[in-house]
Amino acid sequence: MKKLIVSLVLLATLGATTYSQSQQQAPATQEPHRPQYHFSPKAHWMNDPNGMVYYNGTYHLFFQHYPNGTTWGPMHWGHATSKDMVHWQEQPIALYPDSLGMIFSGSAVVDVNNTSGFGKNGQVPLVAIFTHHNPELEKKKTGTHQYQSLAYSLDEGKTWIKYAGNPVLPNPGITDFRDPKVRWYEPQKKWIMTLATKDRVTFFSSPDLKNWAKESEFGQEVGAHGGVWECPDLFPLTHNGRQAWVLLVSINPGGPNGGSATQYFVGDFDGKTFKPYSTKTKWMDYGTDNYAGVTFANTGNRVVLIGWMSNWQYANVVPTSSWRSATTVPRELGLTAVNKELVLTSTPVKELDALNGKTTSLNNVAVKGQYDLTAKTGGTATLFKLTLSAPATNDFSIVLANEQGNELVIGYDKGGNVYYIDRAKAGKTDFEKGFGKRHTAPRLSSDSKISITLLADVASVELFADNGLTVMTDIFFPEKNMTNVFIKSVTGISVSNLTYTPLNPSMNAGL
Repeated sequence: MKKLIVSLVLLATLGATTYSQSQQQAPATQEPHRPQYHFSPKAHWMNDPNGMVYYNGTYHLFFQHYPNGTTWGPMHWGHATSKDMVHWQEQPIALYPDSLGMIFSGSAVVDVNNTSGFGKNGQVPLVAIFTHHNPELEKKKTGTHQYQSLAYSLDEGKTWIKYAGNPVLPNPGITDFRDPKVRWYEPQKKWIMTLATKDRVTFFSSPDLKNWAKESEFGQEVGAHGGVWECPDLFPLTHNGRQAWVLLVSINPGGPNGGSATQYFVGDFDGKTFKPYSTKTKWMDYGTDNYAGVTFANTGNRVVLIGWMSNWQYANVVPTSSWRSATTVPRELGLTAVNKELVLTSTPVKELDALNGKTTSLNNVAVKGQYDLTAKTGGTATLFKLTLSAPATNDFSIVLANEQGNELVIGYDKGGNVYYIDRAKAGKTDFEKGFGKRHTAPRLSSDSKISITLLADVASVELFADNGLTVMTDIFFPEKNMTNVFIKSVTGISVSNLTYTPLNPSMNAGL
């Protein structure tokens, strides 16, 4: 989310933008840096994923979208659907700005019990809860320009009707009052809204999604506060038979490697108050390009998150032409105990295996200096999954390279006990002075062996280390596609197990 003052006169013209405009762009395969198995819009701007919900065999991904340009503008809810979270099809825009303002981030739920009363003739309503952002009120500096509203669908998300009683939660005078994430709290038969309120989270409850009462606040004096809090999410996870609650809070700026990032807390929630087990600041992803991630609603005990694969530090100026931004791969979340403390884990969803090509497996690979993996596998460095296990005794790196001399380096630094991604020489960096840097993440596992899963897609890498205990996501912009993969170690390592799997395009990336 980002605030710009835009007149409502401009907002009134936005409804004329048609979906067909997006379809007139060049095929994705002709566009430099276009991802091939991550969702990206056919054209124009995208940021936060929101309203993610699963219903009747279909995953719905809504997202912040400006259909008239490739930089942030008056927000709409774009829409894409999938049967497997891998092959996505972009749908017509779901929600347009109106007289109450732009359509900022939020969530969607399946109102199975029709608590809202929106359902008719036995139809189960999908209900979207979102922030209206009113630029005219913002100009008046009243501090009341963001408020929460509803829309509902009776045809499984194809069309949406805005509630005549909007807004359902007026602003009490908090400048940043946004991004409602709503879930059903079964023990007390009520809906819980987790809302970003400037420098903290505020919890509200409702019996019907229309009438909301404040329950409590959290976070004013704990966690990272380098920037405004936004895009929160609250959900339960089970570890060793015990339920705990996880609270995600995105923050911009103030991330561990600069710009945007998402912190999290683990604790108890009783329907009114969230109590963390620890107030230590923890990060879901230490890369610079996983922001505003939220989870799907209505997926049962499975918790799956998708994030925005960019960073407000440079999102508006990255060197793509007809489109900007993509999502991360869907990630399954879990909890693991490290030093008697619960830590959030993220791993790629198993559905991504549908993209696998023929896997090459290697055992006991001795690396001293440089080992040419592409020569052994016949692969490339464009679309692939790489897994490896090696002793946590020496430095090593995985290098993606091309003939232009671009190199993206992903590695483990034994001295600092950190993982890193270095994109200083990975291609174009001059569009933003802070882009071409080396990013680091602590190794949280104390296991004697390192395990890594690396996903590469044209202009992004996602590193999942030690079964998802340490995660890093970075985008980069090579002058030409990367063609070679090397493993390097000056001191030498022995890789006990290594697999290289080429990945097929999912045909979801604007194709």
